Amino acid sequence: MTSGLLLRAVRVAGPGRELLPTGEPVDVLIRDGLIVDIAPTGNLRAPAEVVDGDGCWLVPGLWDHHVHTVQWALDAQRVQLGGAVSAAEAVRMLADAVPLPDGRLVGAGFRDAFWADRPTRALLDAVTGEVPTYLINADVHSTWLNSAALRREGFDGVDDDGMLREEHAFEISRRLNAADDATVDAAIRSAGARAAARGITGLVDFDMAWNAQSWRRRTDAGFDSHRVEFAFYPDQFDRAIAEGLRSGEELPGTGGLVHVGPLKLISDGSLGTRTAACAQPYPDGTNGVLTIAPDELRELLTRATGSGIDVAVHAIGDRAVASALDAFAYTQARGTIEHAQLVRHADLARFARLGIAASVQPRHAVDDRDLVDDLWRNQQAIAYPLASLLASGVPVRFGSDAPVAPLDPWITISAAVFRTGDDREPWRPEERVAMEAALRASGRHGDAVIAPGAPADLVLCGADPHSADRHALERMPVAMTILGGRITHRA
Repeated sequence: MTSGLLLRAVRVAGPGRELLPTGEPVDVLIRDGLIVDIAPTGNLRAPAEVVDGDGCWLVPGLWDHHVHTVQWALDAQRVQLGGAVSAAEAVRMLADAVPLPDGRLVGAGFRDAFWADRPTRALLDAVTGEVPTYLINADVHSTWLNSAALRREGFDGVDDDGMLREEHAFEISRRLNAADDATVDAAIRSAGARAAARGITGLVDFDMAWNAQSWRRRTDAGFDSHRVEFAFYPDQFDRAIAEGLRSGEELPGTGGLVHVGPLKLISDGSLGTRTAACAQPYPDGTNGVLTIAPDELRELLTRATGSGIDVAVHAIGDRAVASALDAFAYTQARGTIEHAQLVRHADLARFARLGIAASVQPRHAVDDRDLVDDLWRNQQAIAYPLASLLASGVPVRFGSDAPVAPLDPWITISAAVFRTGDDREPWRPEERVAMEAALRASGRHGDAVIAPGAPADLVLCGADPHSADRHALERMPVAMTILGGRITHRA
């Protein structure tokens, strides 16, 4: 038995507070990675280490349930194009950019769906010349390459405008993310420390590489900033089964930090690339695309279920969400629908009845509000539902989709609670959620609580989230992050 940790005079703000005197300071005793007791301040014997809460507010450790970890970590090394208002401006932003040591110039975060002009190979070539240049859309479902990069990657002639979409774009991202292990692991250590400083105690990793080996290597080298559940993709499915991976099980040799996650399936495209599969057409007359046929989706879920593997189905448009729910109903598979950005009213009840969790990204709603009002103006389903999902009894989990949106749980929570990211009025305010629900959805699998016997994954906040306005919530001071009773961040 370890001597433990005592959090003295803290106020509980997260799930579990309903069992305690409102606003009254309590002491929280931690031992062997668990909360073992909670009592009014001064009633618990101090162990070896005492942390003075100093009026801070305690919430369960925060999770990001959708992260592309390597791409997020490497994003700091790429030219940030999120502020570009046109293709021409995006290209001008590259003029003084410095290529990576391997000679490639990489940018990220552009949103061409908002641009009046269109990306072209000629426009990019005029500024970048023979420097292989790769620009990644904010939604990661398309990439804009110059001629030198297209030749280098073997895609010359695939698309005359230099834009690669869906699977071709994913392949480019895989190649860009395949840096040497030392570079990637150093970036992930740095990113993990930043995440812990914002209260993150765990994330679900949707990197497209084989992650079992990578996370063993990182924990062997001392990575211990947060917990990880790692996914794998169809091209790795046979290997996962052969190696006996089962969702929820600890990955041996990782000290309990890393667990096996789901099989990730991408069943449609994205809103920004106009490829999310929708029942009603986009303004250009297209309906998006189902990238996995319904029969194939059922077969994959059947096989996963028989192998003890959960499934995370990327489905953005309402047609894709309905197809995914059909497959879950047919196979009785377990798992999540990732994104669920457009959901038919009738499918809310199906979500709940099947017990399928909605893994959603609230920040996308405020980032995409203008795009939705334009590209989805003809849709009859609910765009970016949050309150509707919760009211229907659907288990909801929050994430960022980093690097698509910032990996900061407080920005995520603020978007869910206030439904705006700027000075405009809340967008579709009927889908705002209460703080209690937002904190719960931000805990591990949406069910973390502060109570005796619960894991001691905790965050000490400098303000009460329940009384913070949007700006204060986004900038929430994090005094301390605790993972399994061990301090991973101290302000």
